[in-house]
Formats: sequence, structure tokens, C-alpha cells
Amino acid sequence: MRFAWLGSGSRGNAALVESDGHCIMVDCGFGLKAAELRLARLGRAPADVDAILVTHEHSDHIGGVARFAAKHRIRVMTTCGTARGFRATPPPQLERISAHEPFSIGPLAVTPMPVPHDAHEPCQFVFHDGAVKLGIVTDLGWVTAHVIETLQGCDALAVECNHDEAMLASGPYPPPLRRRVGGELGHLSNGQAAGLLAALQPGRLRHVVALHLSEANNTPALAQVALAGALGCRPGEVAVADQAAGLGWREL
Repeated sequence: MRFAWLGSGSRGNAALVESDGHCIMVDCGFGLKAAELRLARLGRAPADVDAILVTHEHSDHIGGVARFAAKHRIRVMTTCGTARGFRATPPPQLERISAHEPFSIGPLAVTPMPVPHDAHEPCQFVFHDGAVKLGIVTDLGWVTAHVIETLQGCDALAVECNHDEAMLASGPYPPPLRRRVGGELGHLSNGQAAGLLAALQPGRLRHVVALHLSEANNTPALAQVALAGALGCRPGEVAVADQAAGLGWREL
């Protein structure tokens, strides 16, 4: 299995997960041309994508899905609640999934994971190919017991590090937005992400990636230091998925 990010942040998110010739895209918050260019940067074309999994209906995750999927005839899989976000222009091949029932795409077993976020029916995903396990968890306000249980035994984990709490408190956001971002239906801080790692089996992890960093309320260095503290490693060993550059392929 291997994985990469086309980009991650408040201006667009999309990831790729591959195993044995099958490729899944997780979210597509980029416009049609941008998504195609970012795919090419990773050595992939739209024809390589078997399916798009959508985590929730916020525009930085769902904004480019319908056009991209319609043009390239790709099936889209998401919960019933998230499917409402397509409104009048759903993708031609839209499949509803349960946030509580695993399913498979080619060799990949996919486990949805409901998360607390201010969306209709958000979920994140864990991927297993029979040998290794990858967890992706972003856009959640706090770490539930179910999230910890589902992520146990991961060989790689990509986790939201949206904000540094001190930067958010003193940053440019108005108070209502600060409360939303830092609230129980908002986004994980660096400290919360580090707490999640500490609750897992960090000695098993071969890759850890920080996701969805706020450009106004965080820095890559702060996120890396926080996660490295929980892992007992050097900050440089923690990867960061960038908004513009994404993240190149990581092999498991």
C-alpha cells in the first residue's frame, strides 16, 4: 500500500490510497483543472482512480467532486447525510455507504469511522490491504473512544493538526469563528492530535503525517514538535501535507 496528498488545508483537500493496482481518492476539494494537474504531479491520471470517498460536505472536501467524477466517470461513495451536500448536481455514479459498516474496493478493506464535526454525517476512513493499515482522521472537534479503537494497530496515520491553541486564541479570527474551530464540532489542535497518538501504539507507526494545518493559526514546525513529543522521535520524522505542494508518495 502507498498513499499521497494532492493538497491539505482550508483551501482544498484530496488524498490518494493505492494497493495492487487499485487507486482510491479521498475527497476532492480542488477545481477540475487543479485536481487534474495535482494528480499528474503524483504520476497519476483520472483514469487511474477507481472511486472517490467523501468524508463530509464542506467545500474544501467536496467542492470539486461532482465535476471531476462526472467528467471522468468515477463512482463516488459517501454517507447519506454527506450526499445531501451535492444538492441539485450529484455525481452520476453516487453510492451511499453506512458510516458503521466496512466495505471493500479491490484489495482494500475500508472501515468508515464517524467523527464529531459540524457536518451532516461526517466520517473518516481506515484502509487495510491484509498486510498493513492506514488511518486518515481529520475534521473532528475531539477524539472519541471509537476513533481511538478504530485506529489501533495502524502502520501509518495521517492526523489533523489544524491549530496551535495559543495562536488560535491570539490570532486574526473573530471570536465566533475561534469558538467554532476550537469547539467539540470543530478541528483538532496540535495538542489533541498528540494526545491521540499517545493513546495508540506509536511504536508500530512507520509514517505519521500532519494534515489540515491552518495557515493563520499554526505552523508546520509547531505541529511536528507536538507529534514528535508523543512519538518520541525527531520533529523532522513527522511529515506534513502542504496546501500547495501536497505530500509525495509514502510506501508501506
